[in-house]
Amino acid sequence: MSKAIPTVQKYMTTSPHSVGQDQPIAFARAVMREHHIRHLPVLSGGHLVGMITERDIALVEGLKGVDPEVLKVEEAMSTQTYKVSPEAPLDEVVREMASKKYGSAIVEQNNKIVGIITTVDVCQALADLLHSRLSK
Repeated sequence: MSKAIPTVQKYMTTSPHSVGQDQPIAFARAVMREHHIRHLPVLSGGHLVGMITERDIALVEGLKGVDPEVLKVEEAMSTQTYKVSPEAPLDEVVREMASKKYGSAIVEQNNKIVGIITTVDVCQALADLLHSRLSK
C-alpha cells in the first residue's frame, strides 16, 4: 500500500515575513538577518509584486556606488515569482523548483499569501519522508 503524496501545506512556512517595495535594501537585509531567512516576498498595497533574496541583496550591495540605505527593494527584486496553492502536491512543486532552479515558491490561497516553501523546507520534507518511508 503506497502513501499519498503530501501537499505543500504540510512543509511550508506559514505567515512568512515580507517587505514593501518602497523599503530600502538595508531594511530587507535587516529583516532577513533578524529572522534567519533568505527569501522575502515583496508587497505593494498588500499584494505580491515580487521576491527579493539574500543573493539579490548581496549582488546589489557589491556594486560600486550603491547605497543600501537609499536603494529601494523594487530596484533589486525579481518580479517573476512561482506561486502555488497550499493543496499542491509536494512532488510537483519540488520538481518545478528543481527544473527552474527556484529557491522558493509563494503559497497563495484566495489571492493572499499564506506561506512560503523554500529549498530548506524541501530538504526537511525529504529528510522526513526518507525517515518515515525507508526506515521501516
